[in-house]
Amino acid sequence: MTLLQAIATRHMVAADYNGARLTLAPHLMFERHGDLFVSAHNPAKAIRSDEEPRLGHFKLEGLRAVELLEAGFDPLPGFAPVPPKADDTLILAV
Repeated sequence: MTLLQAIATRHMVAADYNGARLTLAPHLMFERHGDLFVSAHNPAKAIRSDEEPRLGHFKLEGLRAVELLEAGFDPLPGFAPVPPKADDTLILAV
């Protein structure tokens, strides 16, 4: 529920994922083959200078200790509220 609230209100979240604490800007939630995923921007992830920031896809069952943060976010430039693959089912998007 915390991730749905974060998407709906455009708030950042903090979560544990693969042993690391991440701060994420969740843009959309989708279902793929019965599993739920969130597409989120990780502003702390290193990218090349010629690369645009992009969304990563995180399986919900791998996200632990998710907490809603006070900080808000704006969707990435060029963001389209569609799931990554044609056979994915959109649940919610900013």
